Amino acid sequence: MAWIILLASAVLEAVWATALGRSNGFSELGPTLVFIVAIIGSMAGLGVALKSIPIGTAYAIWTGIGAALTVIYGMATGDESVSALKVLCIVGIVGATVGLKLVPSGEPKGSERSGSSTTSSTPTTSGPSRPR
Repeated sequence: MAWIILLASAVLEAVWATALGRSNGFSELGPTLVFIVAIIGSMAGLGVALKSIPIGTAYAIWTGIGAALTVIYGMATGDESVSALKVLCIVGIVGATVGLKLVPSGEPKGSERSGSSTTSSTPTTSGPSRPR
């Protein structure tokens, strides 16, 4: 379910980005209202999805799909020029986001300790310590 919410949030990201561009600096009421509703829904959905999907993966998919849809919409409406290179780049973005979903997610490094709940007193950096 988190993946469906994430994809819906990515669509809403494209909606708010497009509405932002059409709002004329928030001086057009209709696009401004669409922007407000879409950004709230997009961020809320992303937040819900993050309960189950790692932030790096979720954010990359959210921005990638949102950006690709925004460009596709712009090309479909004539606001963006269409070229073979742009289409190839969009295919690359979508392919990369699909790849992130398909790559098996293992345990993050350091997420499991071998039964020990104590922290090590060994420094994790090498070399002299630096003042902060």
